[in-house]
Amino acid sequence: MRQVQSRQLQIGEVDIGSIELDHRSRDDIPQILLGLQHLYLNAEARDLVFSLLEQAVPENISPDRGRPGMQLWKILVLGVLRLNLDWNYDRLREMANQHATIRAMLGHGMYDLYEYKLQTIKDNVSLLTPELLNQINEVVVAEGHKIVGKKKEDPLRGRCDSYVLETDVHFPTDLNLLFDAVRTVVVLTARFAARAEVSGWRQWQYNLNQLKKMYRRVQILRHSTSKDPAKKLQRDKEIRQACQNYLNGSQALINRAEETLQDKAFITICPANKYSSIQKFIDHGKRQVDHVKRRLIDHEKIPHDEKVFSLFQPHTEWINKGKAGVPVELGVRLAIVEDQYGFILNHRVMEKETDEKAAVPIIRATKAAFPSLSVCSFDKGFHSPSNQKDLLKYLTMVVLPKKGRRTRAEQERENDPEFKAAKRKHSAVESAINALESHGLDKCADHGIDGLKRYVALGVLARNFQKMGAELQKIERKSAKKRQLRLCG
Repeated sequence: MRQVQSRQLQIGEVDIGSIELDHRSRDDIPQILLGLQHLYLNAEARDLVFSLLEQAVPENISPDRGRPGMQLWKILVLGVLRLNLDWNYDRLREMANQHATIRAMLGHGMYDLYEYKLQTIKDNVSLLTPELLNQINEVVVAEGHKIVGKKKEDPLRGRCDSYVLETDVHFPTDLNLLFDAVRTVVVLTARFAARAEVSGWRQWQYNLNQLKKMYRRVQILRHSTSKDPAKKLQRDKEIRQACQNYLNGSQALINRAEETLQDKAFITICPANKYSSIQKFIDHGKRQVDHVKRRLIDHEKIPHDEKVFSLFQPHTEWINKGKAGVPVELGVRLAIVEDQYGFILNHRVMEKETDEKAAVPIIRATKAAFPSLSVCSFDKGFHSPSNQKDLLKYLTMVVLPKKGRRTRAEQERENDPEFKAAKRKHSAVESAINALESHGLDKCADHGIDGLKRYVALGVLARNFQKMGAELQKIERKSAKKRQLRLCG
């Protein structure tokens, strides 16, 4: 049994519309809660969001029978707070249990002593899907436009740019990726081998420590900076030998794990998902053995498309955007479209995709959600001859500067006053990117590409809720100032 929101107030519970929030506070929490409260008080928008949230409930789940699950409104509030305030789940749990205003927004009265459990929050927030969150975001942006006074006939002018959302990974080398693979294989295999009473893994911790010493030995030797040819030749021999020892030790543990995986008792005890996970990391280990041998012993250059930059976050990419002082970033590109009012209309997680390939798809999706979008500006990274033509199918004006030399017609187009005005305002999108990075979307804390997409969608939605709350604060402060002037007058 799971409901969107309880239909009846409990003893001591305050109606969400009656919660008093500080309009003068400059903290993020009142702004987010003001945005959530405004949505809740608007019957049309609330009903639309609630109907969307009901889609998260499987069809075979009855709303009237069974053990009650967490209400979907609470899941949305917790997810938005976690992302916008860049909290981990431990901080979110503490605030949900102790912060009076947050508890009121979650629907808990003063006599309600319910405490959220850590795993309960994790499991429920993960129910929200990126598709569902994107639909809710459209409703939130529409409400935000009403707050700032946008009329239906007013066109939207967008600004599109991308940045790198980092994944939570260490800097990858062939050596440490091999150790990651073997360590994971050994730990998982030893755990289930003990349960199945399969021999050969009693000293797994000792063997892993010995392998780590071999790994560290190669690392230390490779840090030599000697310029003496004789010393360099001797050090190269030592590196080759240490590297070969490391590869032999790694291969021995991989071979032992493969033998254990064939044992019938082990197959019976080990769950299917864990068994496939061990096999996956064995494959990773074999690939890294090959890479280490080719690069450090045979001095071969590994092609970029053969490399993996994280075993645990395989969607991680090696990205060089040419930023000063930032030679490389490890993560996934994220493109956003912001409108002239500061709301984020749409976003796109760019898997194995560069800017010029993402321009048309993100504008096509944004135009479908917001038909009034008529102008959008980009930087030169999004330019391609086909983009200049294809984007005009969806926009009345494309502010996309060309790379390199321009023809006379292209110079006239870029010298147009409207083009130049939109180009000058394009840099404002950096403020939106900075706001996202400052409120959770600098490094993804969730695992897997599905977790990353959900994390991004929640972050964008949370940012728009905060923006809505900030606009409501401005309106309230202006009203309070007018009231004060009337009293003084």
